[in-house]
Amino acid sequence: MRIIGAGTRDNFEYRELTTFWTVPNLITVLRFLLVPLFIWQTLTLHYGWATLTLVILGSSDWIDGYAARRLDQISSVGKWLDPVADRLALFAIATTFVATGIAPPWLALAIMIPDAILITNAWVLFHGNPNLRVSNLGKIRTALLLVGTPLLLLGSTDWGRGTMLRDISLWILALACALHLVAFVQYFIQAHRKAKALKAGTEWSG
Repeated sequence: MRIIGAGTRDNFEYRELTTFWTVPNLITVLRFLLVPLFIWQTLTLHYGWATLTLVILGSSDWIDGYAARRLDQISSVGKWLDPVADRLALFAIATTFVATGIAPPWLALAIMIPDAILITNAWVLFHGNPNLRVSNLGKIRTALLLVGTPLLLLGSTDWGRGTMLRDISLWILALACALHLVAFVQYFIQAHRKAKALKAGTEWSG
């Protein structure tokens, strides 16, 4: 079974919809709505429920991509809405974890600083979304973050304390942050190459 690019139909020509009203986009909106619920659950020390919310958040990221490809509902809105939802969710999760002492500060810094640079870089070069193709490395990085964060929270519950869950989750998150930095360098270089190609009037195929 294909994990990355799940739901892709071989020898099928996909269309790009312009409407917002697609199943994948509605799933992405649900992900937005779950973020404040997760923050409230964590701040009120309902770690078990917060862990469940994180699992739903992480799985919905995979499900909306699967639905988009399987149902032929790839949309122009979804192309920017899905990564924005991912970034906002990860920002909120990392910040909440650090603020409550669940995670060390490096988790938030390793995620937020590179993304802030990429956002600024994209605005300077393109005045908006550079529309770069998401790399497999970036997808693996996101998957590790969405696996490591609920494990870290589970390790902070009464059941998880005293187990190796916290150590395992921190190693997963450290690997995810390392891949995040590598992906950051890749996207930064790609953005400048695309900007240079557009300025020269040549076709960009990155």
